[in-house]
Amino acid sequence: MNSIKIETIHYSLNYGNFRAIEDISIKIPEKQVTALIGPSGCGKSTFLRSFNRMNDLIPGVTTEGEILLDGEDIFKMDPVSLRQRVGMVFQKPNPFPKSIYDNVAYGPRVNGLKDHKKLDEIVERSLRGAALWDEVKDNLNKSGLALSGGQQQRLCIARALAVEPSVILMDEPAASLDPIATLRIEDLIRMLVENYTIVIVTHNMQQAGRVSDYTAFFFTDETRTGRLVEYDRTQVIFTNPKDKRTEDYITGRFG
Repeated sequence: MNSIKIETIHYSLNYGNFRAIEDISIKIPEKQVTALIGPSGCGKSTFLRSFNRMNDLIPGVTTEGEILLDGEDIFKMDPVSLRQRVGMVFQKPNPFPKSIYDNVAYGPRVNGLKDHKKLDEIVERSLRGAALWDEVKDNLNKSGLALSGGQQQRLCIARALAVEPSVILMDEPAASLDPIATLRIEDLIRMLVENYTIVIVTHNMQQAGRVSDYTAFFFTDETRTGRLVEYDRTQVIFTNPKDKRTEDYITGRFG
Protein backbone atom coordinates (compact mmCIF):
# COMPACT_ATOMS: atom_id res chain seq x y z
CA MET A 1 0.00 0.00 0.00
CA ASN A 2 1.23 3.50 -0.82
CA SER A 3 1.83 5.92 2.03
CA ILE A 4 -1.37 7.11 3.72
CA LYS A 5 -2.73 10.42 2.42
CA ILE A 6 -5.99 10.68 4.40
CA GLU A 7 -6.92 8.85 7.56
CA THR A 8 -10.21 8.98 9.45
CA ILE A 9 -10.26 7.73 13.05
CA HIS A 10 -13.65 6.90 14.63
CA TYR A 11 -15.21 9.69 12.56
CA SER A 12 -18.92 10.44 12.92
CA LEU A 13 -21.09 13.30 11.64
CA ASN A 14 -24.50 14.58 12.74
CA TYR A 15 -26.94 16.87 10.94
CA GLY A 16 -28.60 18.31 14.03
CA ASN A 17 -30.01 15.26 15.87
CA PHE A 18 -29.63 12.92 12.88
CA ARG A 19 -26.47 10.79 12.85
CA ALA A 20 -25.53 10.62 9.17
CA ILE A 21 -22.35 8.56 9.46
CA GLU A 22 -21.03 6.59 12.43
CA ASP A 23 -17.57 5.59 13.60
CA ILE A 24 -15.67 5.40 10.29
CA SER A 25 -11.98 4.53 10.43
CA ILE A 26 -10.25 4.26 7.07
CA LYS A 27 -6.80 4.85 5.55
CA ILE A 28 -6.77 6.26 2.03
CA PRO A 29 -3.46 5.71 0.20
CA GLU A 30 -1.61 8.39 -1.72
CA LYS A 31 -1.79 8.51 -5.54
CA GLN A 32 -4.48 5.85 -5.75
CA VAL A 33 -8.15 6.07 -6.70
CA THR A 34 -10.47 5.16 -3.83
CA ALA A 35 -14.14 4.63 -4.70
CA LEU A 36 -16.94 5.06 -2.16
CA ILE A 37 -19.92 2.89 -3.12
CA GLY A 38 -23.24 1.95 -1.54
CA PRO A 39 -26.98 2.59 -1.86
CA SER A 40 -28.44 6.11 -1.90
CA GLY A 41 -28.53 7.81 1.48
CA CYS A 42 -25.75 5.76 3.08
CA GLY A 43 -23.48 8.76 3.73
CA LYS A 44 -20.97 8.47 0.85
CA SER A 45 -21.19 12.11 -0.24
CA THR A 46 -21.32 13.34 3.36
CA PHE A 47 -18.14 11.39 4.05
CA LEU A 48 -16.48 12.69 0.87
CA ARG A 49 -17.36 16.31 1.70
CA SER A 50 -15.83 15.85 5.15
CA PHE A 51 -12.33 15.73 3.62
CA ASN A 52 -12.40 19.40 2.62
CA ARG A 53 -14.83 20.46 5.35
CA MET A 54 -17.61 21.36 2.93
CA ASN A 55 -20.07 20.11 5.57
CA ASP A 56 -18.95 23.03 7.78
CA LEU A 57 -21.13 25.22 5.56
CA ILE A 58 -24.32 23.40 6.65
CA PRO A 59 -25.95 24.78 9.85
CA GLY A 60 -26.17 22.32 12.74
CA VAL A 61 -23.42 19.94 11.61
CA THR A 62 -21.29 18.43 14.38
CA THR A 63 -18.50 15.87 14.10
CA GLU A 64 -16.65 13.46 16.34
CA GLY A 65 -13.34 11.70 15.79
CA GLU A 66 -10.44 12.76 13.61
CA ILE A 67 -9.57 13.28 9.96
CA LEU A 68 -5.87 13.56 9.16
CA LEU A 69 -4.39 14.86 5.90
CA ASP A 70 -0.68 14.00 5.64
CA GLY A 71 -0.87 13.33 9.39
CA GLU A 72 -2.34 16.78 10.22
CA ASP A 73 -5.75 17.29 11.84
CA ILE A 74 -7.91 19.01 9.19
CA PHE A 75 -10.17 20.54 11.85
CA LYS A 76 -7.21 22.58 13.07
CA MET A 77 -6.44 23.89 9.57
CA ASP A 78 -7.67 27.06 7.94
CA PRO A 79 -10.57 25.83 5.74
CA VAL A 80 -9.47 27.98 2.78
CA SER A 81 -5.95 26.53 2.74
CA LEU A 82 -7.41 23.03 3.27
CA ARG A 83 -9.60 23.45 0.17
CA GLN A 84 -6.56 24.47 -1.86
CA ARG A 85 -4.95 21.16 -0.93
CA VAL A 86 -8.17 19.16 -1.39
CA GLY A 87 -9.99 20.07 -4.62
CA MET A 88 -13.59 19.14 -5.40
CA VAL A 89 -15.47 18.22 -8.59
CA PHE A 90 -19.25 18.00 -8.29
CA GLN A 91 -21.88 15.79 -9.87
CA LYS A 92 -23.16 18.43 -12.28
CA PRO A 93 -20.56 20.49 -14.15
CA ASN A 94 -20.64 23.98 -12.60
CA PRO A 95 -18.39 26.29 -14.62
CA PHE A 96 -18.56 29.97 -13.70
CA PRO A 97 -20.33 32.25 -16.23
CA LYS A 98 -16.90 33.44 -17.37
CA SER A 99 -14.48 32.63 -20.16
CA ILE A 100 -12.66 29.29 -20.23
CA TYR A 101 -9.47 31.14 -19.33
CA ASP A 102 -11.06 33.01 -16.41
CA ASN A 103 -12.61 29.80 -15.05
CA VAL A 104 -9.19 28.19 -14.73
CA ALA A 105 -7.39 31.36 -13.61
CA TYR A 106 -10.00 32.08 -10.93
CA GLY A 107 -8.34 30.17 -8.05
CA PRO A 108 -4.80 31.45 -8.61
CA ARG A 109 -6.16 35.03 -8.91
CA VAL A 110 -8.12 34.68 -5.67
CA ASN A 111 -4.85 33.55 -4.09
CA GLY A 112 -3.27 36.82 -5.22
CA LEU A 113 -1.47 35.84 -8.45
CA LYS A 114 -1.47 38.75 -10.92
CA ASP A 115 1.46 37.83 -13.19
CA HIS A 116 -0.08 37.29 -16.66
CA LYS A 117 2.70 35.04 -17.87
CA LYS A 118 2.38 32.77 -14.83
CA LEU A 119 -1.41 32.73 -15.18
CA ASP A 120 -1.06 31.74 -18.84
CA GLU A 121 1.24 28.88 -17.82
CA ILE A 122 -1.15 27.68 -15.11
CA VAL A 123 -4.16 27.82 -17.44
CA GLU A 124 -2.37 25.82 -20.13
CA ARG A 125 -0.94 23.29 -17.67
CA SER A 126 -4.32 22.79 -15.96
CA LEU A 127 -6.24 22.42 -19.23
CA ARG A 128 -3.64 19.95 -20.46
CA GLY A 129 -3.94 18.11 -17.15
CA ALA A 130 -7.70 17.87 -17.70
CA ALA A 131 -7.21 16.68 -21.31
CA LEU A 132 -9.04 19.74 -22.63
CA TRP A 133 -6.28 22.01 -23.97
CA ASP A 134 -6.30 20.77 -27.57
CA GLU A 135 -10.06 21.30 -27.82
CA VAL A 136 -10.18 24.85 -26.42
CA LYS A 137 -6.72 26.43 -26.90
CA ASP A 138 -7.96 28.63 -29.79
CA ASN A 139 -11.11 29.70 -27.93
CA LEU A 140 -9.95 30.55 -24.41
CA ASN A 141 -12.14 33.69 -24.37
CA LYS A 142 -15.28 31.68 -25.14
CA SER A 143 -17.71 31.21 -22.24
CA GLY A 144 -17.21 28.03 -20.23
CA LEU A 145 -21.00 27.61 -20.38
CA ALA A 146 -20.81 27.20 -24.20
CA LEU A 147 -18.90 23.90 -23.88
CA SER A 148 -20.55 20.47 -24.00
CA GLY A 149 -21.40 18.76 -20.70
CA GLY A 150 -18.33 16.54 -20.82
CA GLN A 151 -16.08 19.47 -21.69
CA GLN A 152 -17.62 21.53 -18.88
CA GLN A 153 -16.81 18.76 -16.40
CA ARG A 154 -13.20 18.62 -17.64
CA LEU A 155 -13.07 22.43 -17.33
CA CYS A 156 -14.17 22.04 -13.68
CA ILE A 157 -11.38 19.49 -13.21
CA ALA A 158 -8.90 21.97 -14.77
CA ARG A 159 -10.20 24.64 -12.38
CA ALA A 160 -9.56 22.29 -9.45
CA LEU A 161 -6.04 21.50 -10.73
CA ALA A 162 -5.11 25.18 -11.11
CA VAL A 163 -4.57 25.71 -7.37
CA GLU A 164 -2.26 22.66 -7.26
CA PRO A 165 -4.11 20.41 -4.82
CA SER A 166 -2.70 17.05 -3.77
CA VAL A 167 -6.16 15.44 -3.38
CA ILE A 168 -9.13 15.61 -5.75
CA LEU A 169 -12.60 14.67 -4.52
CA MET A 170 -15.16 13.69 -7.17
CA ASP A 171 -18.84 13.34 -6.28
CA GLU A 172 -20.32 11.23 -9.09
CA PRO A 173 -18.41 13.24 -11.71
CA ALA A 174 -19.96 11.43 -14.69
CA ALA A 175 -23.54 11.08 -13.42
CA SER A 176 -24.94 13.69 -15.81
CA LEU A 177 -22.78 12.77 -18.81
CA ASP A 178 -23.36 10.51 -21.83
CA PRO A 179 -21.39 7.23 -22.14
CA ILE A 180 -18.66 8.68 -24.38
CA ALA A 181 -18.05 11.70 -22.13
CA THR A 182 -18.13 9.32 -19.13
CA LEU A 183 -15.34 7.19 -20.59
CA ARG A 184 -13.26 10.32 -21.20
CA ILE A 185 -13.64 11.30 -17.54
CA GLU A 186 -12.68 7.76 -16.50
CA ASP A 187 -9.58 7.82 -18.73
CA LEU A 188 -8.71 11.21 -17.25
CA ILE A 189 -9.02 9.87 -13.68
CA ARG A 190 -6.54 7.10 -14.50
CA MET A 191 -4.15 9.70 -15.93
CA LEU A 192 -4.52 12.10 -12.99
CA VAL A 193 -3.85 9.45 -10.36
CA GLU A 194 -0.19 9.43 -11.35
CA ASN A 195 0.08 12.81 -9.61
CA TYR A 196 -2.94 13.12 -7.32
CA THR A 197 -4.83 11.17 -4.67
CA ILE A 198 -8.41 10.76 -5.91
CA VAL A 199 -11.53 9.85 -3.92
CA ILE A 200 -14.66 9.27 -5.99
CA VAL A 201 -18.28 8.61 -5.07
CA THR A 202 -20.04 6.56 -7.73
CA HIS A 203 -23.31 4.63 -8.05
CA ASN A 204 -21.94 2.88 -11.13
CA MET A 205 -20.41 -0.45 -10.13
CA GLN A 206 -18.71 -0.91 -13.50
CA GLN A 207 -17.14 2.53 -13.13
CA ALA A 208 -15.87 1.73 -9.64
CA GLY A 209 -14.41 -1.49 -11.01
CA ARG A 210 -12.75 0.28 -13.94
CA VAL A 211 -11.23 3.34 -12.29
CA SER A 212 -10.50 2.57 -8.64
CA ASP A 213 -7.63 0.86 -6.85
CA TYR A 214 -9.47 0.64 -3.51
CA THR A 215 -13.19 0.47 -2.75
CA ALA A 216 -15.11 1.28 0.44
CA PHE A 217 -18.66 -0.08 0.72
CA PHE A 218 -21.13 1.86 2.88
CA PHE A 219 -24.52 0.73 4.08
CA THR A 220 -27.20 2.09 6.40
CA ASP A 221 -28.35 0.49 9.60
CA GLU A 222 -31.98 0.46 10.78
CA THR A 223 -31.66 4.07 11.99
CA ARG A 224 -30.58 5.21 8.46
CA THR A 225 -27.07 5.95 9.77
CA GLY A 226 -24.29 5.31 7.25
CA ARG A 227 -21.59 2.84 8.25
CA LEU A 228 -18.49 1.47 6.57
CA VAL A 229 -19.09 -2.24 5.93
CA GLU A 230 -15.76 -3.12 4.33
CA TYR A 231 -12.78 -1.57 2.60
CA ASP A 232 -10.10 -3.29 0.55
CA ARG A 233 -8.46 -3.39 -2.85
CA THR A 234 -11.15 -3.06 -5.51
CA GLN A 235 -10.33 -6.47 -6.95
CA VAL A 236 -10.92 -8.08 -3.54
CA ILE A 237 -14.19 -6.20 -2.91
CA PHE A 238 -15.53 -7.15 -6.35
CA THR A 239 -14.37 -10.79 -6.46
CA ASN A 240 -14.15 -11.91 -2.85
CA PRO A 241 -16.08 -9.59 -0.50
CA LYS A 242 -16.13 -10.62 3.15
CA ASP A 243 -19.63 -9.33 3.94
CA LYS A 244 -22.81 -10.68 2.35
CA ARG A 245 -24.26 -7.14 2.09
CA THR A 246 -21.31 -6.11 -0.09
CA GLU A 247 -21.78 -9.13 -2.33
CA ASP A 248 -25.54 -8.51 -2.63
CA TYR A 249 -24.99 -4.88 -3.55
CA ILE A 250 -22.26 -5.54 -6.12
CA THR A 251 -24.23 -8.33 -7.78
CA GLY A 252 -27.32 -6.09 -7.98
CA ARG A 253 -29.51 -8.01 -5.52
CA PHE A 254 -30.39 -4.73 -3.81
CA GLY A 255 -29.51 -1.04 -3.84
